[in-house]
Amino acid sequence: MELEHAPEPQDEPPPANKKRSTGRNLPIAIGVGLGLGGLVLVSLYTIKVIFLVVMAVFMAVGLRELAQAMTAREIKVPIIPLTAGLVGAVSFAYWQGPAGLAGAFTLTVLTLMIWRMPEGAEGYVRDATASVFIAAYLPLMGGVVALMLAPKDGAARIVIFISVTVASDIGGYFAGAFLGRHKMAPTISPKKTWEGFTGSALTCMAVGAWLVPWLLGGEIWQGALLGAAVVCTATVGDLIESMIKRDLGIKDMGTVLPGHGGVMDRLDSLLATAPIVWLALESFVP
Repeated sequence: MELEHAPEPQDEPPPANKKRSTGRNLPIAIGVGLGLGGLVLVSLYTIKVIFLVVMAVFMAVGLRELAQAMTAREIKVPIIPLTAGLVGAVSFAYWQGPAGLAGAFTLTVLTLMIWRMPEGAEGYVRDATASVFIAAYLPLMGGVVALMLAPKDGAARIVIFISVTVASDIGGYFAGAFLGRHKMAPTISPKKTWEGFTGSALTCMAVGAWLVPWLLGGEIWQGALLGAAVVCTATVGDLIESMIKRDLGIKDMGTVLPGHGGVMDRLDSLLATAPIVWLALESFVP
């Protein structure tokens, strides 16, 4: 008796193409982004110290998120001295310049190492190292943003800094979502692609070439060069936070910003970008 022939797998109709997932609630993410942008602009162009306070509050929330995330590996990070160091670094950077920032950061590091001593030697190096890492990641990098804000044209410098960095995220997001094929760092951030990086680069360079001449009277090539540098630091900043989250076994640093995740999920690229933007603008338009 002849057995009925079973259909081979290749005889089955191919599955319908799935819509590429972007991984975000885009309308909510855009709304939150516009709200944050409006808050930044209002604070910058009214009283600059208001922006300083807003920035310090956001970074303090990010600091708390990062400290809480460390507990996933049983790492103890003291919130009080880190927050005090953050306020000190931002304040001294704004009113005293680079020397003030260096002094505040140094004192913060020393305080953190002393703060952990009463709990004993076990885990001291682990906890103190993590605390100093956070101090460098947030108070020190945040202090560089305060250095950009300090000059008379500081508001324009901050607008360029934030706009070019955000342009990297926007350009990379859409290029990666619709054109992304070749993975950039699959073991670190599976969604990052070379096509997305190209979109980030083009968007950053265009925004830099537009804003630097318009707001600071610089040259178009200076803005484009700034954008090229920013796309590298912004991408690296994002990958660094992805490494941190993978090591700690978490997806997002928090949920305080709907459609974005935690505050640290938005600050990662900005923190890594701040030093290069400050240095570039100091060189191009001192």
